[in-house]
Amino acid sequence: MTLREKFDAAIRIFEKEMPIAETELQYDSPFHLLLAVILSAQCTDKRVNMVTPALFEAFPSPESLAKATPDEVFPFIKSISYPNNKAKSLVGAARALVELYGGEIPSDIDSLMKIPGVGRKTANVMLAVVFNKAAMAVDTHVFRVSERIGFTTGSKTPLQTEQRLVKYIPAEIIPKAHHWLILHGRYVCKARKPECDKCALTSICRYFLTKNKC
Repeated sequence: MTLREKFDAAIRIFEKEMPIAETELQYDSPFHLLLAVILSAQCTDKRVNMVTPALFEAFPSPESLAKATPDEVFPFIKSISYPNNKAKSLVGAARALVELYGGEIPSDIDSLMKIPGVGRKTANVMLAVVFNKAAMAVDTHVFRVSERIGFTTGSKTPLQTEQRLVKYIPAEIIPKAHHWLILHGRYVCKARKPECDKCALTSICRYFLTKNKC
């Protein structure tokens, strides 16, 4: 099976098994999604969703959060990983949005990455979810699943994985494919013990086929 055939087969399987694939972060505006994504770094979406309702109510807009201090934000996110640093990032992000972009979320990766707390992964999430652009955010799940299935071979960085995925996945489904890989990694192809008995991709998965090779 060629790499192109592997990608095509995986897309067909995902389309059948997971026709709807969306972020599990809860949000009510692009601005609040940005806050949630920043908070989700090295933290579960479930935990983020527990703290964001109160945070969103207290700071409904970039302008309101830009006027706050990290010390004022900290109590809302103290149960999140790295709360001190993230409180600074949230306030810094809001101030940058107000000062650089008039309170609006920019729609290009270079502008997004000028915002405190926003790296390439977070920027790609915003582009895919908010603007439905062909942006592939590579987190630990996407990186792991891509390697195990055999989409990537020896990729050493998230950027290398991103470049391979966008090369072989049709642009119009990249936003959905991003969530396919995340959700598959979160619930099936788990880091410590992949649940291959629940996986629909075993017929094309390099990890499974190698493990069960006679």
